[in-house]
Amino acid sequence: MIWDQHACAELVETADLTELHRYRGGGGGLVSLNVGFAPHGPEVAASVLHSFRAQVEAIEGLALAASVEDVDRIAAAGDTAVVFDLEDVAPLGGDLGAVAALTALGVRTLGPVYNHANAAGGGCLDAVDDGLTAWGRDLVAEMNARGMVPDGSHVGARTTFDMCAVSTRPVVFSHSNLRAVWDHPRNITDDQARAVADTGGVVGVTGVGIFLGPNTPTLEAMVRHIEHAVGVVGIAHVGVSTDFSFDWETFRDVLATSPELYDASYTAWGPVEWMPPETFVQLGGALATRGWADADIAAVLGGNFRRVALESWEAHA
Repeated sequence: MIWDQHACAELVETADLTELHRYRGGGGGLVSLNVGFAPHGPEVAASVLHSFRAQVEAIEGLALAASVEDVDRIAAAGDTAVVFDLEDVAPLGGDLGAVAALTALGVRTLGPVYNHANAAGGGCLDAVDDGLTAWGRDLVAEMNARGMVPDGSHVGARTTFDMCAVSTRPVVFSHSNLRAVWDHPRNITDDQARAVADTGGVVGVTGVGIFLGPNTPTLEAMVRHIEHAVGVVGIAHVGVSTDFSFDWETFRDVLATSPELYDASYTAWGPVEWMPPETFVQLGGALATRGWADADIAAVLGGNFRRVALESWEAHA
């Protein structure tokens, strides 16, 4: 099973989700699809989420997953299970009660902060990160209770350490590479990786060129980050995601028109390049040629994020 912990369609109701068929070359698996980030309030995110759910239900070869058992069944049939994620708390509208409603609709991962500070804490592009706020701590507790996984990608370092300290369930970096391999402000330190692993969580190495190296979305670059991560936290705490933007042309436009969301580190190597799903599904073969054992390949491609889901998706009584 290939478990892509974060991918992005255009965040409009008319986005074409048949694009998710591009994963089928790897057999059955799961994709967590983003349904909102910092610029989106509750109404926009809800509209996108409901539209995406309807599309998934209507497209042959895609299926909504409400449980790990659903994922296993869908993947065993060679199809793609779909769940959803959010980046930033803006789609919650300040309402912790929204966590339960969003979880019921398939949102299984939430990163509290998208690059810059908000009501929950600091962002990875902030010069100063004051850590998780009191409201942010309440948010993590609510996510733990409802079966939504806290995500440190895009979040400031101090805030991620605080998330790990207060969470009673695994914390993940759904789509973050290793700063020791490539020094980019969106990448994480080895200490951050260890903090997530200590919660039982997983670091999801991602295929965005500017986070892998100087805009190098290659399997070779991805394997370098994966092998470094395994050396730091062990095979049980490393996974993968594409962070692929099916709307890559739109995202490049956003980079040009929304300087408040990003910084020069996103554009220093020219237009951002992504690893497409067709390349991503070849990762297992690339690891095998380096002598990886089948069990270790299976863990990184999907088994480790599946374990986090088993430990996290069921709500506490």
